[in-house]
Amino acid sequence: MNAHVEHSTKQGATAWVSHLLELRNRLLYVLLAVGLVFLALVGFANEIYTFIANPLMVFLPENASMIATEVATPFLTPFKLTFFVAFVASLPVVLYQGWAFLAPGLYNNEKSLILPLIASSVLLFYSGIAFCYFVVLPLVFGFFTSMAPEGVTVMTDISSYLDFVVKLFMAFGVVFEIPIAIILLIRSGAVSPESLENKRAYVVVGCFVLGMFLTPPDVISQMLLALPMWLLYELGVFIGRRLVLNKKEGGDNVTDAVA
Repeated sequence: MNAHVEHSTKQGATAWVSHLLELRNRLLYVLLAVGLVFLALVGFANEIYTFIANPLMVFLPENASMIATEVATPFLTPFKLTFFVAFVASLPVVLYQGWAFLAPGLYNNEKSLILPLIASSVLLFYSGIAFCYFVVLPLVFGFFTSMAPEGVTVMTDISSYLDFVVKLFMAFGVVFEIPIAIILLIRSGAVSPESLENKRAYVVVGCFVLGMFLTPPDVISQMLLALPMWLLYELGVFIGRRLVLNKKEGGDNVTDAVA
């Protein structure tokens, strides 16, 4: 009996160590991918920052510019942005390594969903960042600069600007993943499309409340986050409902064939 328990304990410890080693290897792959992309982009750090700063620069008054309030800021801020861009560009690798780590514990039908989920997740995340850059930032900065009191020149610190836009990029990128989260919840059976539809009123209120916390204190950016959040929720429910119907129809066909 003791020998059996000792053997089981050793097997469990071995499995735990193998999982840790696998996790370490996956993290190393992620770091390697991000590092390689960073090295490829670091020579263009200033150009990347100029591109990201353009939505604000076009609204600055004539002869105004962005400023650096600390000695090392002009050097460090473009590097920080480049690292963020490298991580975003490496997102397909990051997600794949995450799914690959979880794959041994998945069923075959679940494994078949990995590539479509990774592709759609990356596409939605990039779409959220693009929506933020091309739609949200111009509207927000146009509003902010137009509301500046007379005699006040808008000259934003480059580090503060980076923190501001990265926060918005991440918020919109994550929010655009809502359909994926809903589809996974419906497919796993944790929720049903009908229950999500019944909670629509609470979801709408929650979208605006969440938009208030994730965006700057202005109505424009809050609306521009809350409305896509709600529409993406509806999209996730719609696709989830179609998946449930297709599964039922497939089950009915199998039952008819057996009968």
